[in-house]
Amino acid sequence: MMGAFDLDAAGRFVRALPERFRGPGGVAGIVKDGRVVLKQAWGYADLGRRLPMTEATPLPICSISKHFTCAVLLDLVGDPARLDGRVAAHLPNLEGPHPSIAQLCHNQSGLRDYWALTVLHGADAEGRFRRVDAAPLFARMRRTHFPPGLLYSYSNGNFRILSDIVEAEAGRSLGELYESRIFARAGMETMRFTPDTAAPAGGVVGYEGNGTVGFFPAANRIFWTGDAGLSASLDDMLAWECFIDRTRDDADGLYRRLAAPTRFADGTPARYGFGLGHERIGDVAVTGHGGALRGFRCQRLHAAAARLSVVVMFNHEHDARGAASAIMKAALALPEAAAGPAGRSDPGWNGDYLEPQSGLLLTVRARGPRLDAHFGTLAERLAPDGDDVARAGGMTLTRQGAMIAIDRPGENFRGQAGRVGGAPRPDIGGRYYCVELDATLEIVMAGDDVGYVACSGFLGDGPMHPMHAVGEDVWIMPCRRSMDAPAPGRWTIHVTRGADGAASGLRIGCWLARDLRYARLA
Repeated sequence: MMGAFDLDAAGRFVRALPERFRGPGGVAGIVKDGRVVLKQAWGYADLGRRLPMTEATPLPICSISKHFTCAVLLDLVGDPARLDGRVAAHLPNLEGPHPSIAQLCHNQSGLRDYWALTVLHGADAEGRFRRVDAAPLFARMRRTHFPPGLLYSYSNGNFRILSDIVEAEAGRSLGELYESRIFARAGMETMRFTPDTAAPAGGVVGYEGNGTVGFFPAANRIFWTGDAGLSASLDDMLAWECFIDRTRDDADGLYRRLAAPTRFADGTPARYGFGLGHERIGDVAVTGHGGALRGFRCQRLHAAAARLSVVVMFNHEHDARGAASAIMKAALALPEAAAGPAGRSDPGWNGDYLEPQSGLLLTVRARGPRLDAHFGTLAERLAPDGDDVARAGGMTLTRQGAMIAIDRPGENFRGQAGRVGGAPRPDIGGRYYCVELDATLEIVMAGDDVGYVACSGFLGDGPMHPMHAVGEDVWIMPCRRSMDAPAPGRWTIHVTRGADGAASGLRIGCWLARDLRYARLA
């Protein structure tokens, strides 16, 4: 039995969303015990045409689509292992074991994220990515960045491959499968498959920017399917949450199967499976997923034991996840988080550390009483726990002399990072080639510790990306824009040298696409 449900508190927070998350428009709703108890729309779907946002306005739900793709898979074939033999055809040059269908569904495949790879393939961030562009990108993959089943790594390509396999198995389009196997059964009357982001459903416009610089229409020209591609109104999404509640006691119910616990190959419990993230809000177990496209952010959360769901969708880039979590906390009558510690954290943590297993940089900075640590796609705030340990929900850091041990339990990742030091060696200008990608990059130096990187591949000749040194032979290339949203964040570039001391190659990676090797050409 769950505790109190505070609809008044949740309602106050929902009504405050337009002020707290300022932007062109949005929608939010709550389902409790199988009934829609609150929904609200505000602002405009298109500022230029003065088109109001309503509860029936279709919005791209982006990566929330992933669990619908997995739902079609489970409803179509039952046991995903039945289709394991189809994976190899989509990865014809992959060396070593191929991931299983389940590992694709659980983001345990080890495949690098294909949207991140578009940066290294020379894509224009605002260019067009066609349906036919996906297959040659997958065909170029030769290695996974970890053995399948060992770790978690978010990879949109997993679900892109799934969508093609499901269509081939059924002999029908993915849009038809979504409609017949999910939307019609759940009463999602206006939900549609809209894979071309250049033509959003209902004329809705997504906006970049903020209240300081203003809001301007976002450019999207990518074709995505399986990893995203669905558009839904708030009414559609709340109908799905009601369907989940109606089928809650069915052992073979679709959502119960999607939300079943998953594990890594070593038996460790995983926090992601079948397109759903698993977390706890307070002491309450929650499943859900967020979504992002330039100009759009969305989040759905479902607490099965409380029979409670929350949906938030914006046509701007504010924190939909933060909004949905806050609404759920208010609805569950959870206490406000305690005030953070006073004082200042130890500046001895400050530094840049290279983790050799992933090839990625860990950056730690003391910020008031906490630490900011950047290792994945975004910086995380950690609270010190004694002198040599700092913790957050997704990561624990432990100082061990000159090393920092990294534990990311949700990803089953553990590593040790060593401090980076020394003066940069600027003799790295020139061209490099990656066999894995069949792509090149050129480094142009602009000083001892500043340079620029230009990537070229089958998608074109990309723009110059600034890079800066963080130590001897370790550089960072920030990447704030890519074809998908959000961007990969930053790339670590580690220079390798031959016996003569000359730069012979590069090891490049970001959290979504690690350990790519380039050899020097000139």
